[in-house]
Amino acid sequence: MRIEGTGVPIYVQLREQFLRAMGAGLLKPGDQMPTMRQVAVALRIDLNTVRRAYDELERTGALRLERGRGSFVAEPPRPLDARAQTQAADDLARQTLAQAAAMGVEPELLIQRIAALAAKKED
Repeated sequence: MRIEGTGVPIYVQLREQFLRAMGAGLLKPGDQMPTMRQVAVALRIDLNTVRRAYDELERTGALRLERGRGSFVAEPPRPLDARAQTQAADDLARQTLAQAAAMGVEPELLIQRIAALAAKKED
């Protein structure tokens, strides 16, 4: 993991890197996450910054916290019904488009990259 001076808050960079690792299968459901202190020391960042990233990952359901044991990658949720899945996809698409716009990424390029990554994942 690497933190860059891109102007993106450090906790957001950290959260996104963990999500990418989960999406790529590098972190699998049930895997224990490094402790917040381990991440803070390894990356030389404030413990509260790591805590904020872990809290957001837990709030979104990507992590589950087991008191006294640590944080673990959560099992994927059960599939939603068609209507709820469409609504969730629309919400995610709006959020992603807004983030892409803030980063100066064109929507068409984003669509191409998502399609390419999805096709690669199916291999």
